[in-house]
Amino acid sequence: MFRNLLKTAFRNLWRHKAFSFINIMGLTIGMTACFLIFLFVKFELSYENFHPKADRIYKIAADIKTPTEVIHAGGPSFAVPPNLKTEFPEVEEFARVLNTPMIVRYGEIKFKEDNILVVDSAAFRIFGWQLLKGDPNTALAAPFSAVLTETAAKKYFGNEDPMGKTLLLGDQARPNIVTGVMKDLPENTQINSPMIFSMSSLTAELNPNLDKQWGNYGADAYILLKTGTTGADLEKKLPDFLKRMNGEEMDKWKMWVTLFLKPVRDVYLYSDRNDGKSGKINNVYIFSIVAIFILVIACINFVNLTTARSTERAKEVGIRKVAGAGKYQLIRQFIGESLIISLIAFGLALLLTMLLLPMFNNLAGKTISTGVFSNWQYPAWLFVASVGIGLLAGFYPALVLARFRPIVVLKGRFATGTKGILLRKGLVVAQFTISIALIIATLVVYFQTSYMRNQDLGFKKDQMLVIRTEATKTQKTFKEEIRKIPGVKSVSLGSSVPGNGWNGAYSEIENTSGEYQVANLNLIFVDFDYMPQLEIQMVAGRQFSRDFLTDTTKAMVINESAVKMFGYSDPKQAIGKKYKQWGSEGQIIGVMKDFNYNGLQEEIKPLTLRMAESGNGGYDHLTVNVAGGQIPVTIAAIKKKWKEMVPNLPFSYTFIDEIFDHKYRDEQRFGELFLNFAALAILISCLGLLGLTAYSTMQRTKEIGIRKVMGASVSNILHLLSKEFIWLAGISFVVSAPLAWFFMHKWLQNFAYRINITWSVFAIAGTAALLIGLFTISFQAVKAAIANPVKALRTE
Repeated sequence: MFRNLLKTAFRNLWRHKAFSFINIMGLTIGMTACFLIFLFVKFELSYENFHPKADRIYKIAADIKTPTEVIHAGGPSFAVPPNLKTEFPEVEEFARVLNTPMIVRYGEIKFKEDNILVVDSAAFRIFGWQLLKGDPNTALAAPFSAVLTETAAKKYFGNEDPMGKTLLLGDQARPNIVTGVMKDLPENTQINSPMIFSMSSLTAELNPNLDKQWGNYGADAYILLKTGTTGADLEKKLPDFLKRMNGEEMDKWKMWVTLFLKPVRDVYLYSDRNDGKSGKINNVYIFSIVAIFILVIACINFVNLTTARSTERAKEVGIRKVAGAGKYQLIRQFIGESLIISLIAFGLALLLTMLLLPMFNNLAGKTISTGVFSNWQYPAWLFVASVGIGLLAGFYPALVLARFRPIVVLKGRFATGTKGILLRKGLVVAQFTISIALIIATLVVYFQTSYMRNQDLGFKKDQMLVIRTEATKTQKTFKEEIRKIPGVKSVSLGSSVPGNGWNGAYSEIENTSGEYQVANLNLIFVDFDYMPQLEIQMVAGRQFSRDFLTDTTKAMVINESAVKMFGYSDPKQAIGKKYKQWGSEGQIIGVMKDFNYNGLQEEIKPLTLRMAESGNGGYDHLTVNVAGGQIPVTIAAIKKKWKEMVPNLPFSYTFIDEIFDHKYRDEQRFGELFLNFAALAILISCLGLLGLTAYSTMQRTKEIGIRKVMGASVSNILHLLSKEFIWLAGISFVVSAPLAWFFMHKWLQNFAYRINITWSVFAIAGTAALLIGLFTISFQAVKAAIANPVKALRTE
């Protein structure tokens, strides 16, 4: 019986090659897209899962309330974690994690490492990192010790044994001894680095009082709780802990802290703080919904095409019933055919996924999977899903076909019922409702991404080359030498550049009441050339000037947002007001126009600019305005001068516009992924529409022939075959437009600066969907319209 079912199914598929191809390709594309999205979603949800004790690891976050604002810090002060372990027996271990860029050297080999971690020695016991060489209990216990990943060890030492070798760190070339080699960390973790150094270098040598500093922030912090303890229970005890340990200091500085504990598995997707490499749970939801939509469209295609062909198979059903076939035998037959189509699609989907996976990894910007069979459960789940799709998609058509009455269909009086026609039209409307909604969403994502990349940020960022000087002693001399190079328009020094971070400085600014108001303000140290070079505009007062000697020590420039924070209605009112900041006192000399120094995802925050001697705050960045058309030659000349004057440090550079492009990279990748999957959904819809049009045209062959004999033109026939689709597309647009607007409006709320969804978005989407649909059906319509009517009237 099973053999007969297979033979009949394959014969039927082979007899109707075009419809079989459309069905199989629709399901194949749908399954491939869903499988890729599944791999992406699974990867995003897997962050930090590899830690053996992940269920007991918590990250500490802090809110710092001042009279002016609430600061959402990524981590607590340095003193919090060690004191938590001392005060609470439920805390088994703690580890602070400080991320910093640094120059690393070994002999003649030197690299600028952007992602070095400085951690407490308990990190190995908390995170379960696997050491290939060395003792995890002592590897980072001693000051100036280092653990490298396999890749980093190969990079610096080649085939040498790195154990006991010395690496030199930073401009001061501090020696650090390699005490361990660990396995490369997986990509699905936020705590990732090629090399890890001991926190005791800071706490025991460079800053011995760090463990007692309740106002010093900058490192992330993690704790491992003992079995049977929950983060929620411990979190309730933290307010009393802070009041007891640091209450007087908080009251003195008017900075009141609240601590929170977040499960480590939730930080990547659910944190609303600046947690470095982070994801968005909303994007996971969006792609999951898109996957469901794609699968629904593929299933709709199958149901539509199978039920549309029901009249063609009516006689087959009638003969089978007359020959003794029962209803359930027929249902098994047709569901079996559906399962065969689905399983063929499953096999093709696996093959297609294998081919597309490298490209998809590149598009996602991360290795979400090394291969289809890297985890055997994933293809197994796809197989189960394909069986489910075959059963669900095939059940209704099988039920419809099995209900045919043999006496009616064998007399040739069978015609498609009104219910069947309405069902197919409803399914087409559902398909194109989803497709139009996806087109609208794609346009909104594209316009928002384009807006962020092209919006004027309020300063000059083009052709601004940035070199990290690491506050070297020769930086000022180097700056003057660079200024002499042809192709260099201007040069400046600063502790940072827009888009690349800043210091958070405890500040007291004189407000409208004449009192010092406490706030944590963003601070960038600059030289005299910094503001003119970036073309930062002033709205009141003046910039720093060499004509005023006190500008180097007692002057501050603030932005408009800072003016509003301290209650001034007019920027001019802030000029001359006093400030205290990081041990320096002086007065405000100017107010600069707000500019987006951190990208368009966030609102512009209060910013202060001050001058500082190198070594006191430090000018870590040298910015060079390079003339267009001479960039390669100018960079080569700068590099040559760097090697002459700063031979101990590697030469590396970037451009400010590249820094901002990097900030928008996640949104750009999201947009590209969304565009590709939306295109696949539309392609599947078009395949189904093509199949329906082909079958509808075949069913109306005689009608078309008669109309042509009666004088109908080609355009008349085209209108006849396309007008129904136009009505269905119109209904789809009416349904999809408000739904798409609602969800994309909510998505745009994630951006401080965003586009408005205008009527043009809907006009473009509706027109595009209509043109795509008309183009899809035009081939069959034109073919039918130009066919010889004599041949059409001879058909049975």
